[in-house]
Amino acid sequence: MIPILFLCLLVIVAISLNTGASRMNPVEVVKTLAGMGTAKQELILFEFRLPRVLVAAFAGAGLALSGCVIQAVSRNPLADPHLLGISTGAGVMVVLYLSWFPTGSGAPVLLLPFLAFVGGALAAVLVFALSYERRQGLQPGRLVLTGVAVAAGLSALMTVLSLRLSRELYQFVATWLTGSIWGATLDHAWTLLPWVVGLFLYVYFKSRVLDALLFGETIATGLGVSVAKERLQLLAAAVALGAASVSVSGGIGFVGLIAPHLARRLVGVHHAHVVPASALLGACLLLGADTVGRVVVQPSEIPAGIVVAVVGAPYFLYVLARSAR
Repeated sequence: MIPILFLCLLVIVAISLNTGASRMNPVEVVKTLAGMGTAKQELILFEFRLPRVLVAAFAGAGLALSGCVIQAVSRNPLADPHLLGISTGAGVMVVLYLSWFPTGSGAPVLLLPFLAFVGGALAAVLVFALSYERRQGLQPGRLVLTGVAVAAGLSALMTVLSLRLSRELYQFVATWLTGSIWGATLDHAWTLLPWVVGLFLYVYFKSRVLDALLFGETIATGLGVSVAKERLQLLAAAVALGAASVSVSGGIGFVGLIAPHLARRLVGVHHAHVVPASALLGACLLLGADTVGRVVVQPSEIPAGIVVAVVGAPYFLYVLARSAR
């Protein structure tokens, strides 16, 4: 199944590179990638479409991996970085950063994932602290409710901060918050790449630990897992994945919820298969949503975050209904 998902991702990449207001057929795309295109074709492909494709794929994979880890560690099938406030916390830090260093000021893009990680980590610590009881430990049922409440408060704070921005920067932030990838550059893609690849390898290496954590603290401890240590490290990796992805893709929700669920249905519950399947499905989902958003209302565009929400909201209600039975 993993090779099939990888092939699906390649197909979506090919479709996305051929999609846009300026038409380029597959032959022209291949020639341009090989360095035999016109100046206009190189501008369209290398400055606009390819960076957007890379950022969407990397961010989708990062969000899906983050949701996969959070669901395993918390043993809550409804958990994902957006619902737990991690994405919103990261967004607050990004808005603060943009208020000090507006786009085009020469401020380094490399700082965005680090600052987003700080914001996402603070939000995660707050959510998990409020969902933890001394006697019974982490409460999965309370986790989502606490996350929604914290995310709402952080969203209000982000709105207040946005109102203090200039009109041009406010429009940029408002577009970014909807999950639009239109402003992506190769710098954003190369900044996100080491975060996603490095943390993917770490999470994949911890697949057996994730399997053990699904059985609860008592059984995991009996299997030789240092639950507190592993949980903290895995949550840090999940926060880093979600925050880094949000820092370049904007406020995109539900990818971290849908992709792991679909992965488990396709490849089973063992994380050695779920982790790579989640990453590929997340990349396919976000890149596909971005491609659809570019086609539906041409020459205008629908942000990828809105397209994902149209699919993700009903799926969330479906999962919620099933978990309540």
